[in-house]
Amino acid sequence: MIRSVRRGGAALGATLLAVLVTAAPARADAERDKQWYAAPMKLAQARELGHGGAGVIVAVIDTGVDHDHQDLRGALVPGRNMTLDVPEEGIDPEGHGTGMAALIAGRGHGSGDGLLGVAPRSRVMPITPINDALMVSRGIKWAVDHGAKVINMSFELNDDRVIQSAVNDAVKADVVVIGGVGNDHGPVAEPAILDNVLGVGAVDRNNKVTDFSNFGPGVDLVAPGVQIPAARPGNRYELRKGTSDASALVSGAAALIRARYPDMSAAEVIDRLTRTADDRGAKGRNDNYGYGQLDVVAALTAPRVPVKAATTAPPVVDTPVSSAPLPAARMGIPPLLIVGAGLLLLVVAFASFMIIRVRRNT
Repeated sequence: MIRSVRRGGAALGATLLAVLVTAAPARADAERDKQWYAAPMKLAQARELGHGGAGVIVAVIDTGVDHDHQDLRGALVPGRNMTLDVPEEGIDPEGHGTGMAALIAGRGHGSGDGLLGVAPRSRVMPITPINDALMVSRGIKWAVDHGAKVINMSFELNDDRVIQSAVNDAVKADVVVIGGVGNDHGPVAEPAILDNVLGVGAVDRNNKVTDFSNFGPGVDLVAPGVQIPAARPGNRYELRKGTSDASALVSGAAALIRARYPDMSAAEVIDRLTRTADDRGAKGRNDNYGYGQLDVVAALTAPRVPVKAATTAPPVVDTPVSSAPLPAARMGIPPLLIVGAGLLLLVVAFASFMIIRVRRNT
C-alpha cells in the first residue's frame, strides 16, 4: 500500500501551531471566503467528481469534536473515548479535532455560509485520546471495526510497537491511514513516520514547502498548510498553519476517491494520490515534497493502473512488531494498583516472619 509509507511524522495534536485569529464568533460567510486553497485545488470540481465523499466515514483520532458546531451538523457518526470505553462526548477542550473535522467534512450553514470541507458529504468519526499509544491503537482498531475507510492522525506520539501493529491491521482491512509529518522543521516523527502511514507535509500559497514542515524519507505528499480557516468549538473560527491541516485536506481527498470508486482498494487510493501529485522541488520523489503536491482532480480522473505496476507507492509492508512485554502502564494496569499489591506482599511477608519468630521463642 503506500509503499510502507514509512514513517511520516505527525507532530501536531495539541501542539499543532494553530494561530488563533479571534475568540469571538465571526461572520460565517467571511470564513468561506478565507478558504483560498479551494480555487487552486479545484475543489468544486473535485467534490462533484467524488460525490462529495458520500458514504465514506473518516475517523479523526484527535482531541474530540464539538458536535454542536454549526458547520458540522449532520457530518458526524458516533465515535469513541477509548480511555473510558464510552461513546465520544461531543466536546473538544483543545479545539484541534473540531478544526480537522471541518476541513474534511464541514457542511457550512445557512445560505453559503461557514466552512465547506473537501468532502462535505462524508462523515467524521471522532476518536479520543491522542496522548496514549495504547489508546490510539485501540482507537484505530475501533474505527476499522465500525466502518471507517480513512483514518486521519494529526498528532505526534512516540510508541512504534503499539501503534505500528494497529496500523498494519488497518491497512490489511483496506483502510487508508494518513498523518501530518509535523511542524518542527526536523525529521518526520511518529506516527506518520510509521510504515503504511501516508505522511503529509505543508506548502504555502506559492506551493513552496513551509519553513516548519518536517522533512525526510517519511514525507509522501504535500498540501496547503498556511492561513487555513478552521472551525473552533462554540461556533468560532481561527486561522491555522500546520501539517495537521494539510493532512486533513488529503484525508478529505481520499474520501472523495473512495466515494467515486467504491471498489478501489486502499492501496490503489494511495497510489493515485502519490502518482498524480504535481512534482515539486528536485525532480521525482524528494525529502521535502515527497512525491509532490496533492492534485485532487487528477487523482479522481487518472486512468486506473494496477498497483503492482506503479512506481511511486510500494506495496504494504507487514512490519514486524517487537514481542517484548509492554510496561504495566501500556497494559492498562493502574500504577497505584501495582504499588498497593507490592505493599500487601511486604505486609504478608513481615507477618509470616513475625509468626515464625514468635513460635520459635515459645
